[in-house]
Amino acid sequence: MITLQVNGKSVELERPTALMAYLEKLGVDPLAVAVEHNGTILERAAYERITLNEGDTVEIVRMVGGGTNQPLAPAVIV
Repeated sequence: MITLQVNGKSVELERPTALMAYLEKLGVDPLAVAVEHNGTILERAAYERITLNEGDTVEIVRMVGGGTNQPLAPAVIV
């Protein structure tokens, strides 16, 4: 067993696990999330190369739409 932190919670896996396999196990579309692994935000192309290991820290953030249709105010640089 290995233990790692995923979104601030302790998670146990049977063995080191490929990130893509873990996302699949969660039912998460890799195109709809951003992943930070041990403090580094990953490019999607890197997802296939990452293996989750003992002590790793992972943040998985799902992209969501929404908000208001109000235009953004221009930034003022002083």
